[in-house]
Amino acid sequence: MSKISKFFKGGGSAASKGRGGPSPQEALARLRETEEMLSKKQEYLETRIERELAVARQHGTKNKRAALQALKRKKRYEKQLNQIDGTLSTIEFQREALENSHTNTEVLKNMGYAAQAMKKVHENMDLNKIDDLMQDITEQQDVAQEISDAISNRATFGDEFDEDELMAELEELEQEELNKGMRDVRLPSVPSTSLPSRPGKMPACHFTFPMIKSCCEQGKRAEDEDEMKKLAAWAS
Repeated sequence: MSKISKFFKGGGSAASKGRGGPSPQEALARLRETEEMLSKKQEYLETRIERELAVARQHGTKNKRAALQALKRKKRYEKQLNQIDGTLSTIEFQREALENSHTNTEVLKNMGYAAQAMKKVHENMDLNKIDDLMQDITEQQDVAQEISDAISNRATFGDEFDEDELMAELEELEQEELNKGMRDVRLPSVPSTSLPSRPGKMPACHFTFPMIKSCCEQGKRAEDEDEMKKLAAWAS
């Protein structure tokens, strides 16, 4: 058993034992009152010491008897002052120990209340039900994640065709248009006149796409005019 336990269980006066001993608050209040009283006593003794020193200086060697009496009183006051210092240290240590004990008691009491509250809360809890609940929560979280992923994915409606096949078909269409344009192109007829006997310097002929296109358009117009003339002659 510790000294503090012996003090609380076996110490104290008969009156304290009869009423179960003082409370920690009462004991702390008494200790603080004692500290305050001793502090005032310290101030008084320090004042008396200063006064006796002044008396000793005043008499000095002129009145050695009075000076020595003043120094003796100063020594007694200093001794009492040292005793009070020791007493205050002891009381301070006791007060701190009592405060810590009271704090620990309150802490333990509150921890006990908390433990009882936790026990009461857990009375109606079944670990098996908790495991099932957590499993259900996990499954629902997975389902919610799958739904979120499905909603956030880019819609692919109408994208089921192969893009390479579409590009190949487009190239075929372009080639067909190009071939059709080449078939409609009509080159000018070869002249039937014979070449001169003496070779001469003939100008170079450079055919360009605009020239070919112009020739084709002129031939088409001439053919259309012939058709119109034939149709007019038949109608008349």
